[in-house]
Amino acid sequence: MLGAFCATYLAVLVAEIVGDKFLYTTGILASRYRATPMMIGIGVAFMAKMGVAVAIADAITSLPRVPIAIVTTAGIIWVGTRFWHDSKSPPRTGEAHSNSKIAVISGASVLFSEWADLGQLTTATLASEFRSPITVWCGAVAAMMTKAALAATIGVRLRASAHQHIPAAIVRYVGAGLLFLLGAWSVSEALLGSR
Repeated sequence: MLGAFCATYLAVLVAEIVGDKFLYTTGILASRYRATPMMIGIGVAFMAKMGVAVAIADAITSLPRVPIAIVTTAGIIWVGTRFWHDSKSPPRTGEAHSNSKIAVISGASVLFSEWADLGQLTTATLASEFRSPITVWCGAVAAMMTKAALAATIGVRLRASAHQHIPAAIVRYVGAGLLFLLGAWSVSEALLGSR
């Protein structure tokens, strides 16, 4: 079991770090929201996504592209809109946003994006190979949370620096613009089949 956990952790972490857009999304979210509720929301979303990967391991690779693109589009539009509207009167360090609101926005940004991506496909493959779904799920969630923690650390540092040197309106425009750009990238990958 420990071998399955370690193999899953390393495989999913490497698959997710190499060229993954989530690192940027988390960095953007962390530049706006407090880290703890953000990580709770992200953690719940990762548990759900990796649970689906383990539960339907054999079927996940054949998910149709158009519904994946629709879900991704809806999620990115919702998160980008929330980011845009929440940024109109920006708090200096995120105090004005409730913990539950931050957790929901952050969790939704993960849950409704990048289905059947490399990390989820790796998890599904390992669940089929090891036939130890709980162990694989734990390793995958641990890897995803490691990636999220790294990205959040960078985002928190960017937030501190940005508030000192960059006007809030520019942070708002750039953050929302980057979220929509990353969303468009995810949708194009889902539609064109680059998984």
